[in-house]
Amino acid sequence: MKSMQLTGIRQMEMLDVPKPDIQNDGDVLVRMQTVGVCGSDVHYYVTGKIGSQVVRYPFPVGHEGAGTVEKVGSAVSSLRAGDRIAVEPAMPCGTCDQCLAGRPHTCRKLRFLGCPGQAEGCLSEYIVIPQGSCLPLPASMSFEQASISEPLAIGLYAARLAGELSGKNIAILGSGPIGLSVLTGVRLAGAGNVYITDKIDERLSISRKSGATGTYNILKQDVVMEMKKLEPLMLDIVFECCGRQEALDQAVDLLKPGGKLLIVGIPQFSRFSFSVDDLRRKEICIRNVRRQNGCDQEAIRVIADHSVTVDHWITHRFGFEDGKKAFDLVDGYRDGVMKAMIAI
Repeated sequence: MKSMQLTGIRQMEMLDVPKPDIQNDGDVLVRMQTVGVCGSDVHYYVTGKIGSQVVRYPFPVGHEGAGTVEKVGSAVSSLRAGDRIAVEPAMPCGTCDQCLAGRPHTCRKLRFLGCPGQAEGCLSEYIVIPQGSCLPLPASMSFEQASISEPLAIGLYAARLAGELSGKNIAILGSGPIGLSVLTGVRLAGAGNVYITDKIDERLSISRKSGATGTYNILKQDVVMEMKKLEPLMLDIVFECCGRQEALDQAVDLLKPGGKLLIVGIPQFSRFSFSVDDLRRKEICIRNVRRQNGCDQEAIRVIADHSVTVDHWITHRFGFEDGKKAFDLVDGYRDGVMKAMIAI
């Protein structure tokens, strides 16, 4: 089968590799149809690692996917060949203390698609995954929408972690797919004013169409100064969605005393820093957000019942053989890219 794999820093090639087959009774063979390019995929493409997760080449990334069931193991009763599914990339053990505590996203033995040392990604014609990672799709949902349900689930989980959002005034720093997912999540939860920032005007335009109260290009505007005019008491909650040190500094300035900072973005560096004086005087609460923790079904539901519209998130489409072009586009933030989608 064909598999688009990382072969070095900013290098990617289409390789011929053996087609996987079912080894365990509870596994499912999936014919991939679409894969979205995620920022974490691009981190591996550009630097060869995220923290302690280091790529050993060649390696296929990709975890935002959807496809068709080709074959099922003998113990699989909920799926059959021909079923359309979204891929849940997390594969927890189900038995460790974290799984039993309702935290499968921090499972001690977690395997995640496209993570070095855990599991190969889905940027291939076929993958084999456990039946629990196959989420059946409504007939009305497209494969592209199903692929977007994965990042959307992260935004829904981030909104859940923030607590009561009704009437809360919020900033989202970074208007890429994750920032847009958080915007969707907080809007569904009844947030008050929601402001969003980015460096790319085209992304900010999409955010306005998706319900942002106000949008700011940080290269052209002093966001903190502008926010003080609109919200003199400053903001209740800030979501950092771009993995930048300057965004964290800005987040602390934007928060009112007692405010919450939720860190969603994945940086390419290993350490953040904060002004201790500002954090202490304001008594800022900091919370990390780790993936989606069970919000995938909700993401599928809100897309399927038209509570949210996600088709306009996709700004660029590529054929399988042009996977490298997709990664280069997202890496360079070119042409106003929001979400690049690869058809397998």
